[in-house]
Amino acid sequence: MNQSLTHLYARYFSEEPLNISPLPLSGSNRKYFRFSGKLNTAIGAFNPDARENNAFLYLSRQFLKLGLAVPKIYAENPEDNVYLIEDLGDTHLYARLVQLRQGKQFPEEMLAIYKEVVTTLPVFQVKAAQNLDFSYCYPREAFDRQSMMWDLNYFKYYFLKLAQIPFDEQLLEDDFQHFISLLLQSDTHFFMYRDFQSRNIMLFNDKIYFIDYQGGRKGPLAYDLASLLYDAKAHLSAEVRQELISHYLEAVNKYQKVNEKEFLAGFYPFVYIRIMQALGAYGFRGFYEKKEHFLQSIPFALDNLSWLLENHPLPGSLNTLAEVLRRITGSDILRSFGTPSLTVTVRSFSFKKGIPPDETGRYEAFQSLTGLDEPVKDFLSKEKEVEDFLINVYSIVDQSVRIYLQRNFSSLTVNFGCTGGQHRSVFIAEKLKKHLEKFHKVGVVVEHRELI
Repeated sequence: MNQSLTHLYARYFSEEPLNISPLPLSGSNRKYFRFSGKLNTAIGAFNPDARENNAFLYLSRQFLKLGLAVPKIYAENPEDNVYLIEDLGDTHLYARLVQLRQGKQFPEEMLAIYKEVVTTLPVFQVKAAQNLDFSYCYPREAFDRQSMMWDLNYFKYYFLKLAQIPFDEQLLEDDFQHFISLLLQSDTHFFMYRDFQSRNIMLFNDKIYFIDYQGGRKGPLAYDLASLLYDAKAHLSAEVRQELISHYLEAVNKYQKVNEKEFLAGFYPFVYIRIMQALGAYGFRGFYEKKEHFLQSIPFALDNLSWLLENHPLPGSLNTLAEVLRRITGSDILRSFGTPSLTVTVRSFSFKKGIPPDETGRYEAFQSLTGLDEPVKDFLSKEKEVEDFLINVYSIVDQSVRIYLQRNFSSLTVNFGCTGGQHRSVFIAEKLKKHLEKFHKVGVVVEHRELI
């Protein structure tokens, strides 16, 4: 596998890679590697499913023809199920949201990015769909009754049964059929990206890129918007969602006339099926494959379901399905997956042994202050180097937290040192603490050794 990818890299760039680094695994069986040489970098992908590879490569080329911001295809070897694509860095939309969000306030910068994302979405859905050969799509050409039934059974067998939620199998099956009939009342002749969520939207060189659309197929407009706005851990407020829906409708009407009232009537049923599909994935990866970090998304999804049931209830004809959803939102056991099982200790300290005195770059005004004081925090928050460093810190620590949770470890320690152990290390440690507390269900202990 790596030998084949190395050959592709060397042939395309006319240089040998100097470093090959595996990228963190996600919710699929695909494996990705970053190849770096003297002058170039690329992402190598291995996927044993040839049909899925063909779907991704075909869709990529079609999107690139339209000028859509998707990764360029450098080279491929179908016989070995590998291909080489453009490296778009490590910062996805969710990571930037984590970095910028403070409390419940949604950052204006993020709102602007989300608006640009929903403005681009109709280009995929409407314009790209006009010239697509949907026979390339994987695993089916369309999000039809069969596809919907797969998702609902995924939810039933990998979430409801493994979470031991009681239900009447026949009555639930009947409701599934009626629910699908409701969904199929929407026009399904557009391109449905399928997994249009914050981790599949990359921010690279001040531009937005889109990845992981290999599951795309013919489908409705509403599904992708539901995927983005009800992305569990992104945890968008109702007000932000409504603003983005309005912005999306304005954007999509440039390509396809959409009646707002009719769109909204059909939108929320697709929110329901998307959340159920996601819960099925959390159950499969968490309950079945024992990857605990997937279970930590469950409470966020249940919050979304609770809001839906309260504000956009299912039709009265779907009583059994509605009751099942109420049972899971009311489950203390399922909500307990948000309870920390891992404690992360974050320390700041001073390099005092073996490090020569370093008085360069120090500010007299901050000498009596620490990274806990507002003037220091304000100063460091404006430094681009600090921002870049934090992005890398979050990426490394997030990966470690996921691995430690998977292995059922109970303790992880992260240390930050600087010359005095007073300003930068304290500030960075506090920023990591907030990041971990908000976006990982772990306990966090912070120790500032030089401030004790």
